[in-house]
Amino acid sequence: MTSVASRPVPARPSPEEHVEQVVARLRSTFAGGRTRDLRWRRQQLRGIERLCAEQEPAIAAAMAADLGRSAHDTWLGEIASTRGEAAFARKHLRRWNRKRRVHLPVAQQPGSAHYRYEPLGTVLVIGPWNYPVYLCLGPLVGALAAGNTAVLKPSEHAPAVSALLAELLPRYVDPDAVAVVEGEADATQALLAQGLDLAFFTGGPEIGKKVMEGAAKHLTPVVLELGGKCPAIVAADADLAVTARRLVWTKLLNSGQTCIAPDYLLVEESVRDALVTEILGCYEQFRVGEPAGLRIVNDRQHDRLTGLLEGHGGRVVLGGGADRDALTMEPTVVVDPDKASSLMTEEIFGPILPIVSVSSVDDAVRHVNAGPKPLAAYVFSSSRRTHELLTAAVPSGGTVINHAMMHCLVPQLPFGGVGTSGMGAYHGRWGFEAFSHRKAVMSKSTKPDPGLLYPPYSDREKALMRKLL
Repeated sequence: MTSVASRPVPARPSPEEHVEQVVARLRSTFAGGRTRDLRWRRQQLRGIERLCAEQEPAIAAAMAADLGRSAHDTWLGEIASTRGEAAFARKHLRRWNRKRRVHLPVAQQPGSAHYRYEPLGTVLVIGPWNYPVYLCLGPLVGALAAGNTAVLKPSEHAPAVSALLAELLPRYVDPDAVAVVEGEADATQALLAQGLDLAFFTGGPEIGKKVMEGAAKHLTPVVLELGGKCPAIVAADADLAVTARRLVWTKLLNSGQTCIAPDYLLVEESVRDALVTEILGCYEQFRVGEPAGLRIVNDRQHDRLTGLLEGHGGRVVLGGGADRDALTMEPTVVVDPDKASSLMTEEIFGPILPIVSVSSVDDAVRHVNAGPKPLAAYVFSSSRRTHELLTAAVPSGGTVINHAMMHCLVPQLPFGGVGTSGMGAYHGRWGFEAFSHRKAVMSKSTKPDPGLLYPPYSDREKALMRKLL
């Protein structure tokens, strides 16, 4: 008789086998049909709302461990935003999912036609490290609202949040419809190798290219939410006090590690010095009682940021200090750096704010349009004409007038990039549609069935068909 101690231990599946098993389970769930039911979809969305409400302390602790973020900033950037997306989708889901009837041309009558939304199947959401809850669960809201099963791949650079999502999600959403796969880049490529029905990626353009390359092997469609240097253009007639407060507040969020953070300012030279004074006052006011440095996610990003402060040719009027051991960097303001420097050509993604003088708003437009299209552009002016001029003249994923970043919190607006800042959009209905197939349906009666349509055709019938069709 074989003892318990001598029984062979079942071998653990390899990472590739684990991915295959996870995807097979999700595909089986989708094939069973339950995700198409609107009640099921609303239950999943309500589950995400409950997760946000009930697990706020656990999420805040994980965010503090990974990014050093305060509990209040975690609530603002991760919890309130995610919960709002889920609640909005749940309330509007039935209307989004309705059939949309269309009129047929005379030549196709009698008959009827409509289009409807169908779920794609099993989809992949690849999340970033900078807002690891919101930018994993926000796309998941769209995926579940559309009736898909989904696998989440959180960022390995936010390990505490990744582990927390793997632990919590099965408690709040259907564990046979949503799975979390942890790991590094090889896990992402293993998932892409499964030929999923859509890959949704948030991150930088370089990794976005690798995701797109991996997806292309299986003709997997992609939504890419990337980044870019988001400019803020400040006209001479802007309210400088309000402009400074809003720019500094949004730049400080998450230590500037936000894809839609104001990357640099283009300021009409007549008001540059006055705006710099207002900005320095806001940094002093907002940072009372705070440590000198802001937390940077890891040593690689810290080294990259300190490298941007070398050889820029500008004048540092605030900060400039950094502590690699503590992974912190002081909020830093650089006036008139060299436009060809790395500071002005690479996305900053940190607490450095360059302020560049321009002769006019037209000069600002020329500067922005000489580079890649940004994910967002910000316009500060009291003139409606300037608002419209700059909105039309600067191609960007989105434009905000007299503020920054706020469009991201409006589920009624599409959120996405253009050009190298991304492809596709989501949030609200746009997220539902991103994870859906818009299917055309046409119905024809069997009578009448005119012989004119069928060959052989006489010259007269050909001429008549040209007139009718």
